[in-house]
Amino acid sequence: MAYDADVIVIGAGLAGLAATAELVDAGRKVILLDQEPEQSLGGQAHWSFGGLFLVDSPEQRRLRIRDSHALAWQDWLGTAGFDRPEDRWPRRWAEAYVDFAAGEKRSWLHRQGVRFFPVVGWAERGGYGATGHGNSVPRFHITWGTGPGLVAPFERRVRAGAARGLVDLRFRHRVTGLSRSTGSVDTVSGEILQPSDVERGRPSSREVTGAFELRAQAVIVTSGGIGGNHDLVRANWPERLGTPPERMLSGVPAHVDGKMLGIAEAAGGRIINRDRMWHYTEGIDNWNPLWPMHGIRILSGPSPLWLDARGKRLPVPLFPGFDTLGTLEHLMRTGHDHTWFVLTRKIIEKEFTLSGSEQNPDLTGKSVRDVLGRARAGAPGPVQAFMDRGADFVVERSLTGLVRRMNELTGKSLIDEAALRDEIVARDREITNPFTKDLQVTAVRGTRKYLGDRLIRTAAPHRLLDPKAGPLIAVRLSILTRKTLGGLETDLSSRVLTDDGGPLPGVYAAGEAAGFGGGGVHGYRSLEGTFLGGCLFSGRTAGRAAARAVD
Repeated sequence: MAYDADVIVIGAGLAGLAATAELVDAGRKVILLDQEPEQSLGGQAHWSFGGLFLVDSPEQRRLRIRDSHALAWQDWLGTAGFDRPEDRWPRRWAEAYVDFAAGEKRSWLHRQGVRFFPVVGWAERGGYGATGHGNSVPRFHITWGTGPGLVAPFERRVRAGAARGLVDLRFRHRVTGLSRSTGSVDTVSGEILQPSDVERGRPSSREVTGAFELRAQAVIVTSGGIGGNHDLVRANWPERLGTPPERMLSGVPAHVDGKMLGIAEAAGGRIINRDRMWHYTEGIDNWNPLWPMHGIRILSGPSPLWLDARGKRLPVPLFPGFDTLGTLEHLMRTGHDHTWFVLTRKIIEKEFTLSGSEQNPDLTGKSVRDVLGRARAGAPGPVQAFMDRGADFVVERSLTGLVRRMNELTGKSLIDEAALRDEIVARDREITNPFTKDLQVTAVRGTRKYLGDRLIRTAAPHRLLDPKAGPLIAVRLSILTRKTLGGLETDLSSRVLTDDGGPLPGVYAAGEAAGFGGGGVHGYRSLEGTFLGGCLFSGRTAGRAAARAVD
């Protein structure tokens, strides 16, 4: 039987594009399959903020950030917490990835035209000991052009391959099976879906119009994770994070359903670390949704007061931007699915950024003038739109009015005004205290010692009840599904492994489907900026390995 291509790549997100681009460079013929329409090329990376984890970069050095491979590896190990026998390959992938991030990653991307916003962000700050979770220094490099700017060079390489006759782009092809006609997995079968011209991200038709069967010497699975499938998220929810929430928002479209993972498993691949996942606690309902339960994450500076559903302040070090999963674990013990930010107009103007390419038109559109406009007074346009139209925002001049409307929003009188006033007044006293025992106040002051945060990410410390800083703002926050940290176990050549530890002949995996490398390169937690980079690194590895393996 003749082959239809050298390699079939399943999934046209960033990992799939990176793998295909490498196969093209090696002169291999590729069929790239995706169940969504062509306008969704690039997958979830298109919607991203474009953050990348880099170590000892020129951008860091210009801001006097002293970083090193040793410090980054210390942070990765403290964050990942590798402690299982099946962490053998994930840990080896982590070592390789930190080498990549501290080595050729930036120059490789730079040669393809990728550029970075000059201010490096400081995500996941931790707040524990030196060997615990978190980034010791700012490492979050924002791509100039955000997610679309990162997708563009890989899409360009793939489309150039198509023009040369090396890439056959087949959209609306939904894979339902992997099988063997020889000793290796070489057959991909599935359904052809009805053509669709829906806007990127919106649900497309699931009507089947035909079937397909294709053969190749190798198959690369780059189909993503499970974040759009809340039933599967709940089924994999770990006991350590408590009871799964009854209500969640979706940070990804509904077609990110994890079905391809089950198909690869049925073909003999081994999935590990199913219970490791990365969901955000700062989600808000999108007032202009594209997909079901569409949520947006708030990327906040460190100043908002973070309260549980009853108005009690979250414990140290669960401040905005410090420990995502630590906050999620604490929240699940409260018996409620939501929390609150309480802040001032002065804070929201400087500290609120919304995650996503569409929520940052200045960076996405590469407009220097509009980016400079962030320094002007007033909330950024997308943030102001949520203040005006978002269901989760409460804006009031008085604390009395704020608490009343917070309780009205949830339909329950969970927050006691007197208790919250006592908490805020006590916090405000610490702001005027040059010494302070409040560790969030200490953290805010420490943050402002970093030039990047002082310029654009952290407001000058002030009293929340200062009328000049008002009005007061409360934001209801929900859990937002996002990333699958576990996945198909792979060796350092991205070959999918079986239950006996050997490779599944002919099958490779990359991106979120492979836990961003090895079946869980992040371990239990992420340092942020490592998801897109993980797609690029594992996709590049899979493409190069498959290119070497085929005749």
